[in-house]
Amino acid sequence: MAMVATVRGPVDTAELGSTLMHEHIFILQPEALQNWGHAFGPAYWDERERVADAIVKLGAVRDAGIHTIVDPTAPGLGRYIPRIQQINATVDLNIIVATGVYAFLELPNFLAARSVDAITELFVRELREGINDTGVRAAFLKCAVEAHGVAGDVPRILAAIAAASLQTGAPIMVHTNSAARTGLTALHALVAEGVDPTQIVVAHAGDSNDVAYLREIADTGAWLGCDRFGIDHFNPTADRIRTLIALLQLGYADRIHLSQDAASFYDFMVGNPFFADEQSDYLLLTHKILPALLESGVTQKQIEQMTVDNPRRFFGG
Repeated sequence: MAMVATVRGPVDTAELGSTLMHEHIFILQPEALQNWGHAFGPAYWDERERVADAIVKLGAVRDAGIHTIVDPTAPGLGRYIPRIQQINATVDLNIIVATGVYAFLELPNFLAARSVDAITELFVRELREGINDTGVRAAFLKCAVEAHGVAGDVPRILAAIAAASLQTGAPIMVHTNSAARTGLTALHALVAEGVDPTQIVVAHAGDSNDVAYLREIADTGAWLGCDRFGIDHFNPTADRIRTLIALLQLGYADRIHLSQDAASFYDFMVGNPFFADEQSDYLLLTHKILPALLESGVTQKQIEQMTVDNPRRFFGG
């Protein structure tokens, strides 16, 4: 029996069921709210309204037959576990949360002057004991290698992430930039620190339609995060589907995670014309993408592999 930590406590990986492997509940940075909360008109955050809205949206996820969501909102994105606990007390979902740090170049000031060992200890504490005083344990590690590559403080972050993974056995999700092919950069850096590629998911790999690039990642044993369905800014949905089908035809169903990178609320979209047409939807896969795959000849077994079996295996099942 393999167990995985969730917001409500340990769960047997065999009980995770249909799983969305990369979704957020809230992206809300307190400093932005404190300084720019009224910069675009009325306050964009009302705690009671936003929590109620998330309960409705996540309730619909559970009603659609999805049992688990994986939320990689690490520090740097506004992680606040008590709010997630409040929601999870009402919504019957397994919610799996992350430790780590989301930074493209520089560590936040709180961590910048600390040693790699000290940062590692913080991550390990959250995996073994719990996040702050919530009692909620993280189940995986999150970091990022953006277009800048392994520069600035990123080598220190990757060293701490790798060390925490090696000490605890926790898997790693790394945000990457497919246009800059940093999935391979991130993978090589983490493997050089001693991490087994099978413990790593290259998030946002699905932003790329370069099948050779994707195969090079998957052939190491690492996972491909096809996790931004519906975010057409980075890759149109039709292209994502075609690329996914090509990967399945090549036999990579056992290396793929599916998700949408949706959220109940993204603060960085407030007043931002770049995201004016963005429609975050936790159920796009369920209602549109999976039916389209089936119509294209993808089998139900392959879908279950990606949505049930792969998440279970990623978390040690």
